[in-house]
Amino acid sequence: MSGLLLMRVPLRQLLLRKEAYIYYIFLLVLVLFAVLLHDTAFLSFDNFMNIIRQTTPITVMAVALSFALAVGHIDLSIGAVVAVSALVSALLLQNFGIPVAVCGALAVGVLVGLVNGLLTEKLQVSSLLITLGSMSVLAGFARQLTNLESVPIINQDFNFMFGGGDVLGIPVLLLWTLGIAALGYLVLNKLRFGRHLLAVGGSPNAARAMGIQLQRTRVYALMISACGAALAGLLYAGRLQGARYTLGEADLLTVIAAVAIGGTSLFGGRACIVGAVLGSWLMGMINNGLILSGFSTNEQMVARGVILILAVAIGVKESKNG
Repeated sequence: MSGLLLMRVPLRQLLLRKEAYIYYIFLLVLVLFAVLLHDTAFLSFDNFMNIIRQTTPITVMAVALSFALAVGHIDLSIGAVVAVSALVSALLLQNFGIPVAVCGALAVGVLVGLVNGLLTEKLQVSSLLITLGSMSVLAGFARQLTNLESVPIINQDFNFMFGGGDVLGIPVLLLWTLGIAALGYLVLNKLRFGRHLLAVGGSPNAARAMGIQLQRTRVYALMISACGAALAGLLYAGRLQGARYTLGEADLLTVIAAVAIGGTSLFGGRACIVGAVLGSWLMGMINNGLILSGFSTNEQMVARGVILILAVAIGVKESKNG
């Protein structure tokens, strides 16, 4: 009996944690759409797999952006990084193999993240302004790179690995989601580097007193964010079997909403990888439910905007109370 009580206490504490509201919101939205769309295929296994396939790039970016937010930075360039990395991989695949294409795409993320981080730290300005500028530069470069033309990808091995494949009946994109989520959770919660990130975002002065290199840690965080966006570009290219300059340009608000509603503070010091994954799935589920409900594209944009406002409001409130 006493053992049962000991099990109940941690469970109760878990359910009452600040980050737990994402679970309640997720279940509430799931039940709501299940009732409203009971005569559709919303609850089918194939539909849920379709939601996961469509949201995997968002999930990857949400996990990576959590690292930047953990140190108090924001990265607005991730959507543009998606487009450039996808185009670079597609162009390299035309003359080289998959390893060169993948390395080239990820190099885009490393370079952009490094530049964003160094400019932010050396100039001592807001990362919002720096990444806003790099977003514009990258968006223009993506348009110039192929003259606004799409680049098809006919390499079926690449398409299998980064989008269209199934392994023992499990979509490759689901494996990417679980792998990136596990890696992000491990780094942020189990490794010293993750603790350093949270310390820098939570209390820079205390982190400095502990001997943590603040600037270096923040630069690394922005590099991780950009590399996550580059990987998302590969996943988009593989699933769509091609690349285009418009890839990722509408994802920024969705990613921010996913991490904010998932329990990551927008002001540093707190990040939740599991919440970021659930937040991205929640955004995908809402988008899917709105489509099945017959909402127009304009109405879907309004709904996503309202969700973003609510997510930011929740994030601000939790940060002030935390």
